[in-house]
Amino acid sequence: MGLTIGVIGLGRIGGFHADTLAALPTVDHLVVTDAHPAAIDATTARLSTARAVSDADALLSAGIDAVVIASATPTHAALIEQAVAAGVPTLCEKPIALSVTDSAEVVHRVADSGVPVHIGYNRRFDPAMAAARAAVAAGDLGFITTVRSTTLDPAPPPRDYIAASGGIFRDCAVHDFDTLRWLLDDEVVEVYAAGGNQGDAHFAEVGDVDSASVLLTFASGTIGVVSVTRYNGRGYDCRLEVHGSTDSVVAGWDDGTPTRNLQPGYDFPGGTPHTFFMDRFAAAYRAELTAFCDTVTGDGSPALCTARDALEVAVIAEAARRSAATHRPVRTDEVRAHYVTAQRQ
Repeated sequence: MGLTIGVIGLGRIGGFHADTLAALPTVDHLVVTDAHPAAIDATTARLSTARAVSDADALLSAGIDAVVIASATPTHAALIEQAVAAGVPTLCEKPIALSVTDSAEVVHRVADSGVPVHIGYNRRFDPAMAAARAAVAAGDLGFITTVRSTTLDPAPPPRDYIAASGGIFRDCAVHDFDTLRWLLDDEVVEVYAAGGNQGDAHFAEVGDVDSASVLLTFASGTIGVVSVTRYNGRGYDCRLEVHGSTDSVVAGWDDGTPTRNLQPGYDFPGGTPHTFFMDRFAAAYRAELTAFCDTVTGDGSPALCTARDALEVAVIAEAARRSAATHRPVRTDEVRAHYVTAQRQ
C-alpha cells in the first residue's frame, strides 16, 4: 500500500506540491484542504487521487501518513504544532513563523515529540547545488573564501502576499541563507544588509524593500554574498558560486539562465529563460518530496531541513532585517540572546 499524504493550502506552491505528490510512485492518495473552496475544487478536479475535507482538523484525523503544509505563513506555527500533536510527520513550507521568538517556541515544543518535522528548503535537492556541497565537504576546493547566492524574481508577488510575507529577508533571502549555511556546514556569526526601493511604492508602505544585498561572515572566516530582488524582468535567476583557494564551482548556469552574455563570440546561455521558481526547481521539489516520503516510511534523508536548521535561518534573516533598518552589522548572537530572554519571561 502506498502513502496517503495530506496537503493543507492549495495556492501556488500548495497546488504544485499536490501535483508533484500525486505523480510519486510511493503516494496512492491525497487528502486536501484550503481556506478557499475554489482552490479545493480545482485540485480535486485535476487530481483523481485527491479527496477534499473541510479543514485542517478533518484532514489530520483522516488517516493520513504525513502532511505537507503550504498555507499562508501566519498559519504555519499553529498547524505544525497541531500536526505534531496528532503524531503526523510534517513538511511545512518556510518559514516556521514570522518572528524568531515564535519560531524558537515551536521548535522547543516539538523537539521531544519524536514526530519528524521538516521545513521546505528545496535547494538542498538541486543536483548542482548538492554537487557543490559535496565538493566543499570533500575539500576539493581548498578553503572557501567566498560564496555567492543569487535569487532574482521576475516580478513582485501580489500586494496582499507582500504585506503578510514578513519582508524580503524572511520571505525570499531565507532560501539563500539556508543554502549557504548547508553548503558550508558552518554558522553565520555576523550579518550586514542593505535594501532599497525603486519599484512599487507598496513595498515601502508595508516596511519592506524590493531589492537587497547581504554580507554574511561565517565562523570559519568565509564571506557569503546574497543578492535578491523582486524585479528581474528577463526571468527567474537563481545561481550559486563557490570560490575556494584551489578551485571554484558554479551551480545554476544552464541555457535557461536569464542573462544576456555580451562577450563577443559567445552565445551562452541561448535557451528560453526560466520564468519562475517552479520550472527552475521542478526536479528539486520532486526530490525533496520524495525524500520526505522516504522519511515517513523510515528510509530518511539527511538533506531535509530540520526545524532547528530553519530556526538558525530565521536568526540570520532577523539579523539582516535589523542590520538594514539600523545601518550596522548585527551579530547573530544578539538575535539569539533576544529570543532566549523572551522564552524565559
